Amino acid sequence: QVQLVESGGGLVQPGGSLKLSCTASEFSLKNRAIGWFRQAPGKEREGVSCINSSDSMRYYTNSVKGRFTISRDNAKTTVYLQMNSLKPEDTAVYYCAAVAACFVTGPVGGSYWGQGTQVTVSS
Repeated sequence: QVQLVESGGGLVQPGGSLKLSCTASEFSLKNRAIGWFRQAPGKEREGVSCINSSDSMRYYTNSVKGRFTISRDNAKTTVYLQMNSLKPEDTAVYYCAAVAACFVTGPVGGSYWGQGTQVTVSS
């Protein structure tokens, strides 16, 4: 079963940084739109960021603008989510997924979901 794999989560103090990675072992992320999502306990999953297939479009939800950066490595094998100035409200399980598209309004669709990586922001 094709699945994306997230890594890089952990426990960090408020104001700290983490860099999440999204890879896939059975297909290439090249020329695919990829989205990062998160789900906090008791809340619905939300689209945090996405990057389109040509890397010309990046979306960020309002609450992370200026703090998170999505990028793709030159080999197109990994998509990253650099998270700076983390806040307790960023605490959630973060998932990456292949999405049908990344628009100015956010990611559309989602497939090949990974198991997620836990991000906990706490002092």
